[in-house]
Amino acid sequence: MSGNLLEVSDLHTRYGRVEALSGVSLSVPQGHIVSVIGANGAGKTTLMNSVMGLLPSQGTVLYGGEPMHNVPLEARVARGMCLVPERRDLFASMSVQDNLTLGAYSRRRESWKADLDDVYRRFPRLLERRTQLAGTLSGGEQQMLAIGRALMGKPKLLLLDEPSLGLAPLIVRDILLMVKHLRDDGLTVLLVEQNARASLAISDEAYVLETGAVKMSGPAAELIRNPELTASYLGG
Repeated sequence: MSGNLLEVSDLHTRYGRVEALSGVSLSVPQGHIVSVIGANGAGKTTLMNSVMGLLPSQGTVLYGGEPMHNVPLEARVARGMCLVPERRDLFASMSVQDNLTLGAYSRRRESWKADLDDVYRRFPRLLERRTQLAGTLSGGEQQMLAIGRALMGKPKLLLLDEPSLGLAPLIVRDILLMVKHLRDDGLTVLLVEQNARASLAISDEAYVLETGAVKMSGPAAELIRNPELTASYLGG
């Protein structure tokens, strides 16, 4: 196996006659944060859903060096791939703690109790709100809960789709800082984000999607200084 935990090659995804992804290729090295940035409609969420097997696609997805073409969603999750979707998909009428424990549904309780404590350590606000209904949380708290629930599944690859969506700037900073800490603790992250500057600031590598194709890619520290990218996506 190479140093890449995820390798996507020539990925094509269609919605009817419309091709949403046109030959996308990218690599996610073990222990790195890789960002995918681009405008609305560029294909970022389609890419995440295709990698997870939620959408039919053509091309190659290798995870840990193994092809995922015929691997169903549940098996991908069991192997350590976990998607935090754009809309978070929490169980609004269930408590914070119940949402978290559902993230470990396939594990024995004695094996995930320490992970629950770890989630509460990372997100003290969730500990304070553990008996509160998820639907009554603020947007930032709901995003913390969605990430925490994903962590309960012991992922090796965390796919985060627009974690800053609808959040205040200070909350965005805290969420992305937590993502950086997760990387520092060994987790591999594929991050889709419209807040390009904040995303690049915590990433190792990045890809720019435009109308379903990779327009440019490279080390995040270089892309953030790229004049074309600055003019198009970074507001400068």
